[in-house]
Amino acid sequence: MGHRYGLRGAWVLRGVDLALPARTLVRVEGGNGAGKSTLLRLLAGIDAPAEGRITGRRARTAYVPERFPAALPLTATGYLVHLGRIHGLRSAEAKRRAGEWLTRFGAADHARTPLSELSKGTSQKVAVAQALLAEPELLVLDEAWTGLDTAARAELDRAVAERVAAGATVVFVDHDPRRLAGAADLTLRAGGGGVHRVTDPAPTGPSTGPQVLIEAAGPPGAPLPADLPGDPARDRRPGAVPGLVRLTVPAPYSDAVLAALLTARPPWHIRQVAPAETPGPAEAPAPGSAEAPAPGPAEASAHGPTPTGPAEASAHGPTPTGPTPTGPAGSDMCAQVPTQAPVHAGTPDTPDAPEVSEAP
Repeated sequence: MGHRYGLRGAWVLRGVDLALPARTLVRVEGGNGAGKSTLLRLLAGIDAPAEGRITGRRARTAYVPERFPAALPLTATGYLVHLGRIHGLRSAEAKRRAGEWLTRFGAADHARTPLSELSKGTSQKVAVAQALLAEPELLVLDEAWTGLDTAARAELDRAVAERVAAGATVVFVDHDPRRLAGAADLTLRAGGGGVHRVTDPAPTGPSTGPQVLIEAAGPPGAPLPADLPGDPARDRRPGAVPGLVRLTVPAPYSDAVLAALLTARPPWHIRQVAPAETPGPAEAPAPGSAEAPAPGPAEASAHGPTPTGPAEASAHGPTPTGPTPTGPAGSDMCAQVPTQAPVHAGTPDTPDAPEVSEAP
């Protein structure tokens, strides 16, 4: 698959061949002008490739552009209800979902404010809400966190985790390398006219983002629920409590993991939820103390870091998920393509994956 703007324009992307399976979080990296936004617009169906094809795009596809066109003669709620109706929701249901998402993103006070009067940050909250309104199966986010306040950014992190846990494919670009650090299932890098897999995405590895420790106990002999969101690290602790397991998961996925454990059949008992321990610098013991031998001549004692004590646990239940619709097809707000096949950029026979393949 390839794309350029104009018949004689330079190729922005060419020879792209990739598959995006369902239930996958995909991060796209690259410098300015590398083709990141072009790739996202192609995946969302906003633009058609100049060569090749994209197959398997989800029926419910939502897109949040880098710039939201807010100069529309509608209020925030009116706009969201309008999009909900376009995607088959009844007016009452569309209004309920609109109110739910505006509340989650802290914009409920602006529900009746005309879009043209909203601040940039509130406009971005509405842009994100429209994409989540119809529970998209393919969610494409181009710098969607830009302009959001801290609380709204965290809420979008949770919403992304909810969509992936529900089986959706989420593709995102963000300038902050810490965004959803450690949570991406696949990292792609755009540059030089191509898109390549990153086999060692060091900037967004698990150690760079906040982690949450979940300690749970299941019924005797019960296995953990399959495909837990965020692919948590597992540490079974045999001992006094049968079936005890400790899960370490990227923070944005903690609520989704809790929901999966609590709604499992049979359900699991949550014993503790706390920030995961991180190693900190150790205090050097006094020379000659029992904890450290006195250094010999011309010899310095070396001490490795010792883990800090566990942070205070704050048990909490899972954040309830909310329904979500997408924006109008063919606009900079959302794209919808009438097909149930998975998205693949590459081999058409890849299951559950959008497909982009090079033209013959």
